[in-house]
Amino acid sequence: MIIDVPTSLGSGRLTVSAAAQPRAVVWLGHGAGGGIGALDLTALADHLPDRGFTVARYEQPWRVAGKKLAPRPATLDIAWRETANAVAELAAGLPLVVGGRSAGARVACRTADDQSAAAVVCLAFPLHPPGKPEKTRLDELLLPSAPTLVLQGDRDTFGTASDVEREVGSRDSIRVVPIPGADHSMKVLASSPLKARDVAALVTASVADFLEGVLA
Repeated sequence: MIIDVPTSLGSGRLTVSAAAQPRAVVWLGHGAGGGIGALDLTALADHLPDRGFTVARYEQPWRVAGKKLAPRPATLDIAWRETANAVAELAAGLPLVVGGRSAGARVACRTADDQSAAAVVCLAFPLHPPGKPEKTRLDELLLPSAPTLVLQGDRDTFGTASDVEREVGSRDSIRVVPIPGADHSMKVLASSPLKARDVAALVTASVADFLEGVLA
């Protein structure tokens, strides 16, 4: 199901993969360099409905308009917030989980409490710009009061799984799942012990198990 959502920045789009008997709605945003067809976002949309979770992947207006460059982070928050009512109607009282990959994960973290999110799912959270660990975005990752799951590759130049684990420390509200051999796009080398299908399976199983624990 496709839902076009007008915003002050242009039309955004929700692509909904519905569960037959949903227990929650998972609202996911894409990264600054790609769309909702990313490996991890597609895997979640394909398989989470079988576990009872409806997945709504959101395309920002700049992406729907065919532009190649994302606007400033604060601008991404505007369209996301203005889409919240449409997502609330879709959820119809069910728990709402917010998340996304890369820039989409940052948006979800910055706005999670505003949406009263039951949980947050971060795929490849960009902890810092490549090669600039001093410019940390840890403060954004720590914003949600809801339980947060971070799935991070151990070759991610925006911060590896080990980097995120070290920065997060002993905070019980944040769980980090390393994706062996994966880079920021969740792609693996030919020599990696995990193949693309294995990465997709690990991402899906980790998110599903996390959500079932949070919503139990």
